Amino acid sequence: MDKPLFNALLQMGDDSLVLGQRLCEWSGKAPTIEVDLSLSNLALDLIGQATMLLDYAGQVEGEGRDADRLAFHRDAELFRNSLMVEQPNGDFARTVMRHFFFATYASALYEALSKSSDETLAAIAAKAVKELRYHSEYAAEWVVRLGDGTEESHSRMVKALDWHWRFIDDLFEDDADWAELAERGIVPLRATLRGNFGKRVAQVFGEATLEVPGEVWPLTGGRQGRHSEHLSLVLAEMQVLPRAHPAATW
Repeated sequence: MDKPLFNALLQMGDDSLVLGQRLCEWSGKAPTIEVDLSLSNLALDLIGQATMLLDYAGQVEGEGRDADRLAFHRDAELFRNSLMVEQPNGDFARTVMRHFFFATYASALYEALSKSSDETLAAIAAKAVKELRYHSEYAAEWVVRLGDGTEESHSRMVKALDWHWRFIDDLFEDDADWAELAERGIVPLRATLRGNFGKRVAQVFGEATLEVPGEVWPLTGGRQGRHSEHLSLVLAEMQVLPRAHPAATW
C-alpha cells in the first residue's frame, strides 16, 4: 500500500464528506427556498467528490474497503478532515463564511491537482475544480452581500469570521506524508497555496467591508485525527443507519 497517498486521499475525501454532511443539515431550514436548493446542490457536489476520493483510497489500501465502508465504518479519531469543516453550521452567516474559506482553498488545491502525476487523482481533480470554482464564487457573493448589508448582517459576518479564522492554519497544514507526495509530483504543498488564498480573501473582504484578522492562536490537529467534539456528533447521525444494518443493500 502507498500509505502517504492513502492518507492524503483520506484528508481530501473526509474534508468533502464532512462538509457535505454539514450542508445537508440546512435542508428545509435555509432562509429561502432558493438558498435551500443551492446548499443542497453544493452538498451533493462535495459528497460526489468524497465518493471518488474515498473509493480511490480504498483501491490504494487494497483491503476491500470502498467509499461507503470508509465513510460509515470509521470512528472519529480515524478521520483526517480539517477542523473547519466539522464545525457546527451556526447561523447562515457562519455557514457562508466557512464555505467561502474552504471552497477558496479547495479550488486552488484541485486546480493544482488536475496536473498531478497520478492520473486517477488528476482526473478526479479536473472534475471537482469546476464545481469548487462555482462554490467559491457563490460563497463570496454572500460574504459581500451580508458583510456590506445591514448592521445586523455585518455583525453576524464579523462573528462568523472570528469563529472560523482560528482554523485556517489547520486547513493548510502539510504533514510528512503530504510533503512526500509533493516531492513525487502528486500533490502541491498546501503552504504554496496560502499566498493566493490570502489575496482572494483580502479582495472579497474589501468589498464586504470586513477586516482581515491579524494573527490568532491557531487550532490544528484535524489532519492527525485530533478533532473537536463536534465531529463525533455529526458522524453519529451520518453513520447510524449503515452501522445498525451493516449488511443491508439498497
